[in-house]
Amino acid sequence: MNPTLGKVPTDRIILGIDPGTNVMGYGVLQVNDGKPHLLVMGVLELKKFESHYLRLRRIYERVLGLIDQYHPDDLAIESPFVGINPASLIKLCRAQGVAMAAAVERDVPIFEYAPTKIKISITGNGASAKEQVKAMLRNILKLSDEDMNDKLDASDALAVAMCHYYETCRVIPTTRSGGRNTWSSGAAKTSWAEFARKNQERIRK
Repeated sequence: MNPTLGKVPTDRIILGIDPGTNVMGYGVLQVNDGKPHLLVMGVLELKKFESHYLRLRRIYERVLGLIDQYHPDDLAIESPFVGINPASLIKLCRAQGVAMAAAVERDVPIFEYAPTKIKISITGNGASAKEQVKAMLRNILKLSDEDMNDKLDASDALAVAMCHYYETCRVIPTTRSGGRNTWSSGAAKTSWAEFARKNQERIRK
C-alpha cells in the first residue's frame, strides 16, 4: 500500500520496521521543522517462541503497541529480499504481512522499500554492509553510543524510517565529496542553479 503523497507536513512521526520471525527491528523518527530526530530504536526477540504462529501474533501485538504509543503518521517497512530460500521467504512475508495488518488496523499509511533502495538512500551504495548503514545513521542523526542499539536489526529498521523521510521530503543526494553524500531538500532547484552558473553559454536569453 503506497498512498499518493501530497504536501508533506514538516512535523510528523515515522515508524520503521525491519520484519523477521527471529528478530524484528523497529525505529521511530520524529520530524520537527523538517529535521529528523531519533525517538526510539530497538528489537523484538522472537526466538523464545517455538511456534511460528505465536511469533506472528507477537509481531502483530508489538507493532500495534508501538503505533498506540508513538502515534506514527506513516509506517515504512522493508520489503522481503527475494534472494533467500523459499521457506525463509514465506516466513519473512508472513512477518511483514502481520506488521502491515497492525498498521491497517490503526489506519496508518504503509510504505514499502526494497533493501537496496534503503541502503542507497543512507550510504549511496546499494551493496553496503549493515555496519556501514549503522555508522552512517549515527553520523546523520548525530547519535551517541548510548543512543545506538547493538542489534543491527534495530539500525536496519531506523534506516527504513530514514529512507521514507528522504523519499517524502524529496531529500536526495546531489553531490559527492570525499566519498560522502551531500543531502539537500531542494536538490532539483540547487542542481539547476549550479548547472546554469557553470554553463552560461548554453542558456538562451
